[in-house]
Amino acid sequence: MFLYNVTLIIDDAAAEEWLQWMQDVHIPEVMATGMFISNRLLKVIDSPNEGVTYCAQYVAETLDHYNKYQEVFAPALQAELNERYKNRFVAYRTLMEFVG
Repeated sequence: MFLYNVTLIIDDAAAEEWLQWMQDVHIPEVMATGMFISNRLLKVIDSPNEGVTYCAQYVAETLDHYNKYQEVFAPALQAELNERYKNRFVAYRTLMEFVG
């Protein structure tokens, strides 16, 4: 299984609205793709960065599911995030494999 992690640092002024949007809209849309079997949203409490840092994590059963998500679904979902919160966040994405 694979863990797709999106770490996002959002401006303080937009953090509350972004969090609500993630919980009500974005995460349900990602899960509706059928490419992930579970998800979680975490807030980083010891971040050295300005703004508020969150990690959205999604578990894919196979690498094929993750790759399909990236090819078919991610561009539109990421574009929506970029449009709504332009210049108010930075994000980086990592893919990890469960080993134990």
